[in-house]
Amino acid sequence: MAANASGFSFLTPSMRISSSSIAVNRSGFFNFNPNPDVVFSKRMMIRCSSSTSQGAAESFSPPESRVSRLVSKGCKLVGCGSAVPQLQISNDDLAKIVDTNDEWISARTGIRNRRILTGNESLTGLAVEAAQKALQMAEVEPDVWISSYCVHQPQKIYLVVLLRLNLLTWITLIQKALGCKGNPLAFDITAACSGFVLGLVSASCYIRGGGFKNVLVIGADSLSRYVDWTDRGTCILFGDAAGAVLVQACDSEEDGLLGFDLHSDGNGNRHLNAGIQANETDHALGTNGSAIGFPPNRSSYSCIKMNGTEVFRFAVSIVPQTIEASLAKAGLGHSDIDWLLLHQANQRIIDGVATRLEVPKDRVISNLANYGNTSAASIPLALDEAVRSGKVKQGQTIAAAGFGAGLTWGSAILRWG
Repeated sequence: MAANASGFSFLTPSMRISSSSIAVNRSGFFNFNPNPDVVFSKRMMIRCSSSTSQGAAESFSPPESRVSRLVSKGCKLVGCGSAVPQLQISNDDLAKIVDTNDEWISARTGIRNRRILTGNESLTGLAVEAAQKALQMAEVEPDVWISSYCVHQPQKIYLVVLLRLNLLTWITLIQKALGCKGNPLAFDITAACSGFVLGLVSASCYIRGGGFKNVLVIGADSLSRYVDWTDRGTCILFGDAAGAVLVQACDSEEDGLLGFDLHSDGNGNRHLNAGIQANETDHALGTNGSAIGFPPNRSSYSCIKMNGTEVFRFAVSIVPQTIEASLAKAGLGHSDIDWLLLHQANQRIIDGVATRLEVPKDRVISNLANYGNTSAASIPLALDEAVRSGKVKQGQTIAAAGFGAGLTWGSAILRWG
């Protein structure tokens, strides 16, 4: 049995391999090369485990063609899209409702404008628009069957949607609006500002380990609904947006996810959160003679609460570390980075991380001034603008990192196209 850095182990009860027939690619997944000296038994198993019994391995016998296809596949980013609300709120607009001004906000955050959902606009609508643009760029139709790498299991687009603080049913509405047929899976990942990086890594795992061919990752957030608009420390930061990327299976030589690093720390939750609170009006209903505490009170999310100083210290310290960890797994150095793409939270954080990684300002992607902090949407939104403007070109290497509530953080080294 052999295990790679990703946690996948390959159990081979009967296997003869020459020293040159197997290698580990930069993202930590095994690549098998055709070699007449390699003889696989009919029993081979892939498990997310470090150990298993011999009997368990023998009880599962997938076709050799399926195994060889799974372990030798990479994934690449082939399309992107984004969408923002029509209403633009400037710093001067905010100065009319809280004690602040444009100079104070821009000097401390780098933000000058943000977009806010209003009227008939919805977060679902933004997510659908961003997804459609990504599919169009990739020239992939959501209603066309696409053969997967799993034998006899055709699979359409596999859909991952990041809609923070919303009900799961919204995700299936996006699936429906896209015209997906054959009931492709859609689910939610709640990881706030780190969510999109986590979504990309999840997409790669389903492609490499599950045989999927197309995974649509959507980052969409409407934090304006969870902001205390009387608190000048937080209301100046956030905006609404959606961004999407289509991740597609490819040969290992074209792999576009070169390395990643993911973490979380619940001890830091007190510094940035939007906790659940019981509605006070429910207490007036009483218990009607039933057991104390039943029925339970209805709850809702409170406004975002943040200790800006602590979050800043956390970000400028941990983000360079996670990017360096991902670079090491990819076998790359700082000089190999073509573009630095961070979660768009604060320009001072972006500048601080770039300085520590010795990345020049002209190689840093930032659109924070125009949109503010859009949480899970910030990385795909910035990426989409950079790609469509011609800034990011085919084959270039991007160091991306997300960080935020939880506290959570993670990074990925990506190759575009």
